[in-house]
Amino acid sequence: MKAAILKQYGKIEWDNVPTPEISPQQVLIKIKYASICGSDQHIFKGDFHPRTKLPLIPGHEFAGEIVEVGSMVQNYKKGDHVAVDPIIWCGKCPACKIGHYPACTSLKLVGIDLDGGFGEYIAVEEQMLYKTGGHIPFTYAALIEILSVGFHACNRAGVAPQNTIAVWGAGKVGQSILQAAHTKTENLIFMVDPIADRLKIAQRNYSNIVTINPYETDPVETIMKHTKGKGVDIAFEAVGHARFIEGRHNPVRSCINAIRGAGTVCVLGLGDEPSPLVMKELIWKEAKIVASRVSHGEFVETIKQLDAGKLKPDALISDIVPASEAQQSFELLEKEPEKHLKILLEF
Repeated sequence: MKAAILKQYGKIEWDNVPTPEISPQQVLIKIKYASICGSDQHIFKGDFHPRTKLPLIPGHEFAGEIVEVGSMVQNYKKGDHVAVDPIIWCGKCPACKIGHYPACTSLKLVGIDLDGGFGEYIAVEEQMLYKTGGHIPFTYAALIEILSVGFHACNRAGVAPQNTIAVWGAGKVGQSILQAAHTKTENLIFMVDPIADRLKIAQRNYSNIVTINPYETDPVETIMKHTKGKGVDIAFEAVGHARFIEGRHNPVRSCINAIRGAGTVCVLGLGDEPSPLVMKELIWKEAKIVASRVSHGEFVETIKQLDAGKLKPDALISDIVPASEAQQSFELLEKEPEKHLKILLEF
C-alpha cells in the first residue's frame, strides 16, 4: 500500500509499505480521509522526539470502511463505516484502575507511538471502533476525533445550560470546543485569537459570538464589559504556544481573570513555556483549574450530534488534498497558519 511516511523530521515521503495483517481481534480499514492535527504538526517538526520513532506513519484523526474482519471480532462486519479512537491505555496504572483512561501514565496514541492513519490501510482493535453509518460523510467522520476532544473538554469543565464561556485560541481545538459548547448552552461565547481569519470562522457560523483580537482589545476588559463585571462561568485555554502581546497576560492567567467567582478554567494547550500565575487571583475567586487532554468515549456524543445536524464540520475544513501531497500540506500549515485550519488528506 501507499502511505505518507515521516522518514526524517520535516520530511514526509509518499512511498510503498506492506499492507498490515490483522490479528483475530482486529479489523482492516481502508482509509478514506485523514485530518492533519496540531499534534501532527509538532511530530512533523520533531517536537515529540524521542517519543516518536522514525520512520513513522502519522495520523490519529481518520475514518474509513472495514474491508477485512478478524475471526474474533463480534460487533463489526465488512463494509461498516467507522471512525477510530486512537488512544491506547494500559489498564493497570492508578488512573486506569479508576476508569480515567486519558490520564493513563503510559498512554499511547495511534499515529504517534505506532503507525497511524496516513496510509491507505490500517489494522486496529475492535474496541477502538465507532460506527458512523452510511449517512455521515467520510470527510465529517475524519473530524470526529478532534470534535470529541472539544466535547471532552466541555465535559471536564462541566458546561451546563445558560453558561457563558470564553475560549482562548480559535484554532483546531478552540473551534472544536466552540462547536461542542453550542450543543450544551445557548448563552454568549467569547473567542480570543490574534489571527483575524480564525475569528471570522466563528463569526460566520454562530450568531451569539463575541470575537476578540488581543492585539486590538483587552480580552478580559471586553468580557467584563459584556458580562456587567461578573465574568464568564468557564474559560478554556486552547492556545498552546502563546504569542507575547504587550500589555496582556498569558492565556491561562487571562482565563483566571475572566471567570466569575467559583468559576472554572479548563486548560488544553500543550505549550512548553511556563505560564506565570498569581495564585491569589484564583484563590480569591475560590475557582478551579482542570486539565483536558484527549477524549474519554465522547465519540458517541459527537456522532449523535453529527446525526442531529447540531455540528458544523465544514467550518473546520479549509482544504482537501490528495494524500500524496502530505509534505506540501504540512509546509502550508507552517507557513500560512492564518489561511489553513484543517487540511484533509484524501485516500
